[in-house]
Amino acid sequence: MTKIPMTRRGCQALKDELERLKRVERPKNIQQIAEARAHGDLSENAEYSAAKERQSFLEGRIRELETQIADAEVIDTTNMSAEKVVFGATVVLEDTESGEKKRFTIVGQYEIELKDGRISVHSPVGKALIGHRVGDLVTIVAPARTSEYQILEIRFDP
Repeated sequence: MTKIPMTRRGCQALKDELERLKRVERPKNIQQIAEARAHGDLSENAEYSAAKERQSFLEGRIRELETQIADAEVIDTTNMSAEKVVFGATVVLEDTESGEKKRFTIVGQYEIELKDGRISVHSPVGKALIGHRVGDLVTIVAPARTSEYQILEIRFDP
């Protein structure tokens, strides 16, 4: 079985979601099913059908989260050196052509959140950055275009 790298923050987020689903959403859904059942004929009961569909979604998501947590290899980044880009690092880059600055955090596949700059270690950008140091020029080949960036900063956020 292959372990999936994950930051401590990412693993905690999965655990928090799992806890919420089990302690809040699942009991609420059970109550919704009971209330819908009380309305009588289940064959024409839209509330019952919706509640059962929600139950199926919840149980599937719970199983998915449990598997992701079980497969996680949590990488502790608290004492890592910011000497070079490794898993868990936050990297500030500057586009050498436009001067535009970008910030990315290199994370595992279950933690990706593009709007927050959390990218996969397996993405083209993640792969291009791994192993480089502050001051290095990095060429990133993306579907839209090829860009050159200079690494301005490497850090590990809590």
